[in-house]
Amino acid sequence: MAGTAAATDPPSTVLKRSMDTDVALAKRLARDLDAAFPVLVEAHRDRLYTIALRLLGDRRDAEEVAQDALVRAFRAMRGYQRERVAALRLRPWLASIAVNLARNRRRRADDRQPPNQLEPMLDAGFDLPGDARSAPERRADRRETQRELAEALLLLAPSVRAAVVLRHVDGLSVTETAEALGRPEGTIKAQVHRGLRELRATLETAALRQPPTTAPARAARLLPALEAIR
Repeated sequence: MAGTAAATDPPSTVLKRSMDTDVALAKRLARDLDAAFPVLVEAHRDRLYTIALRLLGDRRDAEEVAQDALVRAFRAMRGYQRERVAALRLRPWLASIAVNLARNRRRRADDRQPPNQLEPMLDAGFDLPGDARSAPERRADRRETQRELAEALLLLAPSVRAAVVLRHVDGLSVTETAEALGRPEGTIKAQVHRGLRELRATLETAALRQPPTTAPARAARLLPALEAIR
Protein backbone atom coordinates (compact mmCIF):
# COMPACT_ATOMS: atom_id res chain seq x y z
CA MET A 1 0.00 0.00 0.00
CA ALA A 2 1.19 3.54 -0.76
CA GLY A 3 0.57 4.77 2.77
CA THR A 4 2.59 1.92 4.25
CA ALA A 5 5.47 2.55 1.88
CA ALA A 6 5.50 6.26 2.70
CA ALA A 7 5.56 5.48 6.42
CA THR A 8 8.59 3.24 6.06
CA ASP A 9 10.59 5.33 3.58
CA PRO A 10 13.88 6.69 4.94
CA PRO A 11 13.87 10.44 5.75
CA SER A 12 16.19 11.21 2.83
CA THR A 13 13.71 9.65 0.39
CA VAL A 14 10.77 11.52 1.88
CA LEU A 15 12.73 14.82 1.77
CA LYS A 16 13.74 14.27 -1.86
CA ARG A 17 10.14 13.55 -2.81
CA SER A 18 9.06 16.77 -1.08
CA MET A 19 11.76 18.75 -2.88
CA ASP A 20 10.77 17.24 -6.25
CA THR A 21 7.15 18.15 -5.56
CA ASP A 22 8.12 21.72 -4.73
CA VAL A 23 10.07 22.05 -7.99
CA ALA A 24 6.95 21.06 -9.91
CA LEU A 25 4.80 23.34 -7.76
CA ALA A 26 7.06 26.34 -8.39
CA LYS A 27 6.63 25.80 -12.12
CA ARG A 28 2.85 25.59 -11.70
CA LEU A 29 2.89 28.82 -9.70
CA ALA A 30 4.86 30.49 -12.49
CA ARG A 31 2.30 29.41 -15.07
CA ASP A 32 -0.83 30.31 -13.08
CA LEU A 33 -0.32 31.76 -9.61
CA ASP A 34 -4.02 32.07 -8.74
CA ALA A 35 -4.79 28.47 -9.66
CA ALA A 36 -1.71 26.90 -8.05
CA PHE A 37 -1.48 28.94 -4.85
CA PRO A 38 -4.12 26.89 -2.95
CA VAL A 39 -1.89 23.86 -3.54
CA LEU A 40 1.04 25.70 -1.95
CA VAL A 41 -1.15 26.64 1.03
CA GLU A 42 -2.20 23.03 1.53
CA ALA A 43 1.38 21.76 1.22
CA HIS A 44 3.12 24.29 3.49
CA ARG A 45 0.56 25.80 5.87
CA ASP A 46 1.11 23.26 8.66
CA ARG A 47 4.91 23.38 8.54
CA LEU A 48 4.91 27.19 8.64
CA TYR A 49 2.62 27.05 11.66
CA THR A 50 4.95 24.54 13.33
CA ILE A 51 8.01 26.70 12.69
CA ALA A 52 6.27 29.74 14.17
CA LEU A 53 4.90 27.80 17.13
CA ARG A 54 8.31 26.48 18.09
CA LEU A 55 9.90 29.89 17.74
CA LEU A 56 7.22 31.83 19.59
CA GLY A 57 5.54 29.30 21.89
CA ASP A 58 2.08 30.79 21.38
CA ARG A 59 -0.55 29.08 19.21
CA ARG A 60 -2.49 32.20 18.28
CA ASP A 61 0.65 34.07 17.29
CA ALA A 62 1.84 31.04 15.32
CA GLU A 63 -1.41 30.88 13.37
CA GLU A 64 -1.16 34.57 12.52
CA VAL A 65 2.48 34.24 11.45
CA ALA A 66 1.68 31.26 9.21
CA GLN A 67 -1.22 33.09 7.57
CA ASP A 68 0.78 36.29 7.16
CA ALA A 69 3.71 34.34 5.68
CA LEU A 70 1.43 32.87 3.01
CA VAL A 71 -0.10 36.26 2.23
CA ARG A 72 3.36 37.81 1.88
CA ALA A 73 4.53 34.94 -0.29
CA PHE A 74 1.56 35.43 -2.62
CA ARG A 75 2.13 39.16 -2.86
CA ALA A 76 5.85 38.66 -3.50
CA MET A 77 5.25 36.15 -6.27
CA ARG A 78 2.66 38.45 -7.78
CA GLY A 79 5.43 40.97 -8.36
CA TYR A 80 8.05 38.49 -9.62
CA GLN A 81 8.80 37.58 -13.20
CA ARG A 82 7.64 34.09 -14.13
CA GLU A 83 11.21 32.85 -14.42
CA ARG A 84 11.94 33.94 -10.86
CA VAL A 85 8.84 32.20 -9.51
CA ALA A 86 9.71 29.00 -11.36
CA ALA A 87 13.20 29.03 -9.84
CA LEU A 88 12.04 29.50 -6.22
CA ARG A 89 13.18 26.92 -3.67
CA LEU A 90 9.89 26.97 -1.82
CA ARG A 91 10.82 25.23 1.44
CA PRO A 92 13.68 27.52 2.50
CA TRP A 93 12.06 30.60 0.92
CA LEU A 94 8.82 30.17 2.86
CA ALA A 95 10.71 29.27 6.03
CA SER A 96 12.69 32.49 5.73
CA ILE A 97 9.48 34.53 5.55
CA ALA A 98 8.03 32.75 8.59
CA VAL A 99 11.23 33.14 10.64
CA ASN A 100 11.43 36.86 9.91
CA LEU A 101 7.79 37.41 10.84
CA ALA A 102 8.20 35.39 14.04
CA ARG A 103 11.33 37.34 14.93
CA ASN A 104 9.55 40.67 14.49
CA ARG A 105 6.56 39.50 16.50
CA ARG A 106 8.70 38.20 19.33
CA ARG A 107 10.47 41.53 19.63
CA ARG A 108 7.07 43.06 20.45
CA ALA A 109 6.15 40.38 22.99
CA ASP A 110 7.08 40.36 26.64
CA ASP A 111 5.97 36.84 27.58
CA ARG A 112 5.56 33.60 25.66
CA GLN A 113 4.49 30.08 26.58
CA PRO A 114 6.59 27.18 25.26
CA PRO A 115 5.39 25.14 22.27
CA ASN A 116 4.17 21.64 23.10
CA GLN A 117 4.84 19.75 19.88
CA LEU A 118 8.39 18.59 19.36
CA GLU A 119 7.87 15.11 17.92
CA PRO A 120 10.80 15.22 15.45
CA MET A 121 13.21 15.79 18.33
CA LEU A 122 11.69 12.97 20.37
CA ASP A 123 11.08 10.22 17.83
CA ALA A 124 14.61 8.81 17.79
CA GLY A 125 14.72 6.17 20.49
CA PHE A 126 11.79 7.43 22.55
CA ASP A 127 9.71 4.24 22.41
CA LEU A 128 11.95 1.72 24.09
CA PRO A 129 11.65 -1.97 23.13
CA GLY A 130 10.21 -4.12 25.87
CA ASP A 131 8.58 -1.12 27.58
CA ALA A 132 6.02 -2.68 29.92
CA ARG A 133 4.16 0.53 30.74
CA SER A 134 0.63 1.10 29.51
CA ALA A 135 0.00 3.25 26.43
CA PRO A 136 -1.53 6.07 28.55
CA GLU A 137 1.58 6.09 30.77
CA ARG A 138 3.88 6.31 27.75
CA ARG A 139 1.79 9.14 26.26
CA ALA A 140 1.91 11.03 29.57
CA ASP A 141 5.69 10.67 29.73
CA ARG A 142 5.99 11.84 26.14
CA ARG A 143 3.85 14.92 26.81
CA GLU A 144 5.92 15.83 29.85
CA THR A 145 9.16 15.42 27.92
CA GLN A 146 7.77 17.55 25.09
CA ARG A 147 6.96 20.28 27.59
CA GLU A 148 10.45 20.22 29.07
CA LEU A 149 12.10 20.23 25.65
CA ALA A 150 9.90 23.12 24.56
CA GLU A 151 10.82 25.15 27.63
CA ALA A 152 14.51 24.42 27.08
CA LEU A 153 14.21 25.40 23.43
CA LEU A 154 12.87 28.84 24.35
CA LEU A 155 15.94 29.41 26.55
CA LEU A 156 18.23 29.32 23.51
CA ALA A 157 19.37 32.55 21.91
CA PRO A 158 16.92 33.45 19.10
CA SER A 159 19.47 32.96 16.32
CA VAL A 160 20.48 29.55 17.68
CA ARG A 161 16.85 28.54 18.26
CA ALA A 162 15.94 29.37 14.67
CA ALA A 163 18.77 27.21 13.34
CA VAL A 164 17.80 24.26 15.54
CA VAL A 165 14.10 24.55 14.67
CA LEU A 166 14.65 24.67 10.91
CA ARG A 167 17.31 21.93 10.93
CA HIS A 168 15.94 19.42 13.44
CA VAL A 169 12.24 20.22 13.73
CA ASP A 170 11.30 21.33 10.21
CA GLY A 171 13.91 19.01 8.69
CA LEU A 172 15.62 21.41 6.30
CA SER A 173 19.11 20.50 5.16
CA VAL A 174 22.08 22.57 6.33
CA THR A 175 22.14 24.26 2.92
CA GLU A 176 18.42 25.06 3.04
CA THR A 177 18.66 26.30 6.63
CA ALA A 178 21.55 28.57 5.67
CA GLU A 179 19.53 29.85 2.72
CA ALA A 180 16.44 30.47 4.84
CA LEU A 181 18.34 32.32 7.57
CA GLY A 182 20.83 34.10 5.31
CA ARG A 183 23.85 32.70 7.11
CA PRO A 184 26.90 30.70 5.96
CA GLU A 185 26.60 26.93 6.22
CA GLY A 186 29.51 26.83 8.66
CA THR A 187 27.65 29.23 10.94
CA ILE A 188 24.51 27.08 10.78
CA LYS A 189 26.46 23.95 11.69
CA ALA A 190 28.06 25.71 14.64
CA GLN A 191 24.77 27.18 15.87
CA VAL A 192 22.94 23.87 15.59
CA HIS A 193 25.75 22.08 17.45
CA ARG A 194 25.71 24.75 20.14
CA GLY A 195 21.91 24.64 20.42
CA LEU A 196 21.71 20.86 20.81
CA ARG A 197 24.54 20.94 23.35
CA GLU A 198 22.74 23.61 25.37
CA LEU A 199 19.41 21.76 25.19
CA ARG A 200 21.02 18.62 26.52
CA ALA A 201 22.83 20.51 29.27
CA THR A 202 19.62 22.25 30.34
CA LEU A 203 17.72 18.98 30.62
CA GLU A 204 20.56 17.24 32.45
CA THR A 205 20.91 20.12 34.91
CA ALA A 206 17.18 20.10 35.59
CA ALA A 207 17.30 16.37 36.22
CA LEU A 208 20.01 16.81 38.87
CA ARG A 209 17.75 19.24 40.77
CA GLN A 210 14.97 16.69 41.18
CA PRO A 211 14.31 15.18 44.63
CA PRO A 212 16.04 11.80 45.11
CA THR A 213 12.66 10.06 45.16
CA THR A 214 11.70 11.26 41.68
CA ALA A 215 15.09 11.57 39.99
CA PRO A 216 15.38 7.92 38.80
CA ALA A 217 11.97 7.96 37.11
CA ARG A 218 12.67 11.30 35.49
CA ALA A 219 16.06 10.15 34.27
CA ALA A 220 14.51 7.04 32.74
CA ARG A 221 11.92 9.17 30.97
CA LEU A 222 14.39 11.74 29.63
CA LEU A 223 17.13 9.32 28.63
CA PRO A 224 15.77 8.53 25.13
CA ALA A 225 15.22 12.23 24.42
CA LEU A 226 18.73 13.06 25.60
CA GLU A 227 20.15 10.33 23.38
CA ALA A 228 18.32 11.87 20.44
CA ILE A 229 19.80 15.31 21.17
CA ARG A 230 23.40 14.87 20.07
